[in-house]
Amino acid sequence: MDYEITPEQVRAKLDQQESFTLLDVRESWEFEAARIPGAKLMPMGDVPSRAHQELDPEDEIIVVCHHGLRSMNVTVWLRQQGFDKAKSMRGGIDAWSRQVDRSVPLY
Repeated sequence: MDYEITPEQVRAKLDQQESFTLLDVRESWEFEAARIPGAKLMPMGDVPSRAHQELDPEDEIIVVCHHGLRSMNVTVWLRQQGFDKAKSMRGGIDAWSRQVDRSVPLY
């Protein structure tokens, strides 16, 4: 099963108002600097203690970070915990800013 989704595919899901959780695993200051509207902030270090309380294992979860490394690590961990529909957004918010929505600041 594929663990990644492109920023363009995420944009299409948002445009079609599909139901999924957009999980931003960056730090608070990064989230304040640039974010995708509707994203839920859960810094990577908080995921192990918060995931089972705040996320639904049945939901599609798309994980976002700055360039895609942290989000892939969180995606793999979530999959191991039974969140079978978790995916990492390839290239992170940097790719989102460059390819999908140039109004989101680069940092």
